[in-house]
Amino acid sequence: MFYVKSSPESRPPAPAAPQGPKWDAGEAVGQLSWDDLRIIKTLSDCGNRADTAKKLGINVSTVSRRLSQVEKSLGVALFDHRKAGYLLTAEGAELRALAERVELDIVSVTRRVSRAGQGPLGKLRITTSDSLLLYFLTPIIANFKTLNEGITIEVLVGNQTLSLARDESDIAVRATRKPADTLVGRKLANIAWAAYGTAKQAVTADPFAEGQSWVSYSGGLQGLKATNYVECRVAPERISYRTDSVAAASAAIAAGLGFGFLPCMLGDITPGLVRVGPVVRELQDELWLLTHQDIRKSWRVKAFMTFCAAAVADLKPLVEGHQPLQAS
Repeated sequence: MFYVKSSPESRPPAPAAPQGPKWDAGEAVGQLSWDDLRIIKTLSDCGNRADTAKKLGINVSTVSRRLSQVEKSLGVALFDHRKAGYLLTAEGAELRALAERVELDIVSVTRRVSRAGQGPLGKLRITTSDSLLLYFLTPIIANFKTLNEGITIEVLVGNQTLSLARDESDIAVRATRKPADTLVGRKLANIAWAAYGTAKQAVTADPFAEGQSWVSYSGGLQGLKATNYVECRVAPERISYRTDSVAAASAAIAAGLGFGFLPCMLGDITPGLVRVGPVVRELQDELWLLTHQDIRKSWRVKAFMTFCAAAVADLKPLVEGHQPLQAS
């Protein structure tokens, strides 16, 4: 058997190597993590594995392994390893640019989230009663809003306790002696109660004298100490008006429907009303500022609670009934 060695000229041309799709850095994103891109960027900055590992707080072996895995996954070399150090290839330079864009996006998003969670942005939901909101809390909210223009305020009014845990509200301002165990906050003051009437009614020596009309409470407010206090001293037919709203009771008293008990923080500043008796200690309640423990560190929540507590401290004489009686 003879073997004939053919000359180069006589050999058939080799088939052309198949041309794969052009390498695209954008398509590489799905195969890389931010840690991969960060290693590529840092290695290109430092030029060697030791400094890269030190800067990133990882091992040299981790740098080598991750780089090898990325190059194998992408099917391209990202660095030329020369005496001068690791130098980016054209493909590596594309990924370096991609890493810089991703880093800017991460920083941008982090800043926005940080401002939303810790700065003056976003919505703050407050639940309270109508009597606390009407003249007392609304000016506090207005002053807070002036200093925090980026915060929008939503107030939910009701005597029922909304669930902060179910994300119905962020902060509760409540008159209560027993805050829920799931809530955290602080007692701001004691709430004093006294009897009120119009200036015309105030000439009566004894509001509880026979024949005097009274305003009392119903519905969800039947459990108020003031409700029982009045109805134990006033004949049922002399209670001319009942309501489940303390704010509505103040309006009814001002309209001349009868005497009635109100928190001094409402009665003392309601136009047309005057005290017709002393503060009744046994009717005293407590004013609490509450939030859920999971959101107590939110910037918006902390900012409002701090501001509100300071504002109420200035108004404590009003809340605790130490304001002088209004002239009749």
